[in-house]
Amino acid sequence: MLRVLNISEGTSVDGPGLRTAIYFAGCTHHCEGCQNPQSWNPDGGAEMTEDELLRIIAYNDFPVTFSGGDPFFQAEAVAHLAQRIKEEQHRNIWCYTGYRWEQLIQMPRFLPLLQQIDVLVDAPFILAQRNIQLRFRGSENQRIIDVPASLSRGKMVEITAQYMM
Repeated sequence: MLRVLNISEGTSVDGPGLRTAIYFAGCTHHCEGCQNPQSWNPDGGAEMTEDELLRIIAYNDFPVTFSGGDPFFQAEAVAHLAQRIKEEQHRNIWCYTGYRWEQLIQMPRFLPLLQQIDVLVDAPFILAQRNIQLRFRGSENQRIIDVPASLSRGKMVEITAQYMM
């Protein structure tokens, strides 16, 4: 079971094109100015099964974005869901996290989820660095990372804005 706050079917702000965004409960980052402070509560939202989520994703027929809260708060369960999305539906997956790439790769329990993600938007939201002109990010410190390339090269590979146009 996964704790889900909301599912946005057909969003265009959480990655390129229309996407199905799943907002997971639980976050310990507590960023000042967070757009979803209700997501901090790990008991928020409702429990949903992988099969329920997979049906919604298949129905919408869009790529997927994991957000929250922080999907890494439920890393093991979200990794299993992501693996099924990749194997059964062959969808692109973006993921937003308040962790920095450098932190995530140092934590072995996060590797199974990282291995299923195509693009990671990392780092906590910093209100003083807020920039509404940025695509797919809220503050200047956040990066858009090509996860497969980063894992294979052993170093973080950032995606440039031109690539996303």
